[in-house]
Amino acid sequence: MSKAIKLDPNSADAYLNLGRMQGELGELSNAERSLRKALALNPANPLAAGNLAAVLRRLGRFEEALACVDAVLARESNNVIAIINRANILFDLDRLGEAKAVYQHALSLNQDDAQAWLGLGVTENRLKNPEGAVAALKRAAALMPGSLEAWLSLGHAFETMGRHDDTAAVVERALALNPRATFAGGMLVFARNSLCDWSHLAEEREACLAGIRRGDFAAVPFTGLVLTDDPADQLKCTTLYAQAAATRRPKPLWHGEPYRHDRIRIAYLSGDFRDHPVTHLIAGMFEQHDQGRFETFGISTSPSDSSAEHRRVSTALTHFHDVHDKSDAEIAALLRSLEIDIVIDLVGYTQGTRPGILARRPAPVQVNYLGYPGTMGTPHHDYILADPTVIPTEARQFYSEQVVHLPGCYLPNDRARAIADRTPTRAEEGLPEQGIVFCGFNNPYKFSPEIFDIWMRLLGQIEGSVLWLRSIKGTAPDNLRREAEKRGIAGKRIVFARRAERIEDHLARHRLADLFLDTPHYNAHAGACDALWAGLPLITCLGTAFAGRVGASVLKAVGLPDLITTSLADYEALALRLAREPDTLAAIKTRLAGQRLTAPLFDTPRFTRHIEAAYTTMWQRAQNGQRPESFAVERLG
Repeated sequence: MSKAIKLDPNSADAYLNLGRMQGELGELSNAERSLRKALALNPANPLAAGNLAAVLRRLGRFEEALACVDAVLARESNNVIAIINRANILFDLDRLGEAKAVYQHALSLNQDDAQAWLGLGVTENRLKNPEGAVAALKRAAALMPGSLEAWLSLGHAFETMGRHDDTAAVVERALALNPRATFAGGMLVFARNSLCDWSHLAEEREACLAGIRRGDFAAVPFTGLVLTDDPADQLKCTTLYAQAAATRRPKPLWHGEPYRHDRIRIAYLSGDFRDHPVTHLIAGMFEQHDQGRFETFGISTSPSDSSAEHRRVSTALTHFHDVHDKSDAEIAALLRSLEIDIVIDLVGYTQGTRPGILARRPAPVQVNYLGYPGTMGTPHHDYILADPTVIPTEARQFYSEQVVHLPGCYLPNDRARAIADRTPTRAEEGLPEQGIVFCGFNNPYKFSPEIFDIWMRLLGQIEGSVLWLRSIKGTAPDNLRREAEKRGIAGKRIVFARRAERIEDHLARHRLADLFLDTPHYNAHAGACDALWAGLPLITCLGTAFAGRVGASVLKAVGLPDLITTSLADYEALALRLAREPDTLAAIKTRLAGQRLTAPLFDTPRFTRHIEAAYTTMWQRAQNGQRPESFAVERLG
């Protein structure tokens, strides 16, 4: 190409071809210079403008890229390639509604454009419209069966909808194209876990873990919590994901300037201000905040579900902002304009995660709390709120954040939560009138063949007992009953709860059970609090990482440390003993009933004072220009 330019230094085509080659080699600065020269020689060349836009997009200069594409469209308004490029850049700018409209415009010109269907589907995923994403991505995959991105994006849409059978099927297609496809191995393991399809789970799990350990983007962080109880592996998984998400690091919005307010401004960032476990736990704490010292803001990234929970939160907080239709950049700018002192990220890497908001550093202090039981692995989460049980001092090395220990349990609870007066009959819930009811209202992705073995042995040794599980979609119920039969237990002894429309009714039906059996690797969290609040004892097995230690934390805080075991053998022995000794179990229930209202776990006012003390220390350090540092909050009387 250089020879061609020497022969004809005014050849726009030669500069265009050179710029293309430089772009393919990753020489982006040189490519930009060559393509700008091509455009200077021939301003009307759409290929030069389109290639320059692609280079600028890779450089993260999206507004300049958009201007290049718009220049092409000013001359050729129906240039489908340019239209799709424009939509891609709008997507990069987080202008998702505009991007969707532009993809649809491209499809109005060419219904068979696979790239437009793919872009539309990915955008619908980001807009939390999985049904629309599935429709678009099915078209994209049909038109481009060799497109890894189409199959993986379709799998993500199915996963969001809880259609785990479909997720597994399309992710297998992706892995057939590339066995090391980004996040595919983890997506398949999560789908298998959710379906309780354990036929190949051990091999798939080990393959995924091997990928994480060698530095592959094998799983998203939430799947990492399900994959392994090793905090080192979880940290590796999360750090890899955070690095992948930070390929374009935005400029910080807060630059160290101190704020001077009459009250400390706390913003709670969440997509779960609705009928959701996070809100069930934290609503009471919001109501207990000291409004004289703290000005609180709700930043809601999901639309209102018009539930009582949503109304309660929006009333309890000083200010409430519905930002579900705003981009990451716009939400971050809002936080900065409000001069928020401390942002509490209640989402983390759970469904609806928006890591791009806090990546823009809109506040002096940014905290990981409650939604995600693990490290965020980023430089822009300063603290994680925990307790000495879920993150012992010796485990701090596995967290990118500074660790703040709250006294007692890190979980908030709402002592005002109502439990329905009426308890349904066992018959109404499909349970036998007589016999021990072992309850396991955990999500099925937390189940494992090892814990299921123990549960089936318990059923085999306790005549007339049943295992009562939550309502589960898909083929998981059939799979679990089939696994029970393999272990010599009739499948009908696993009972699946009907869906309760109101949380009060769900809490009330816990009274029908005798003992809650926790899952050891990833414990019940909000579900454990539900059980104990309803008066149902829980036994747990202490795990290694955060998610597997929450059961122990809540039991200590409710005054039942004797229900914590440290091995699966002890877990099984304790469950068997309590099932065989009804008087012992009854005495534990009496203890729980007697201390439930006074135990630290359900002392919402005192918990709120503790977390406010943590916020105050964080704020004081920031005001003094001190770096974040781990600390422990002293227990109040």
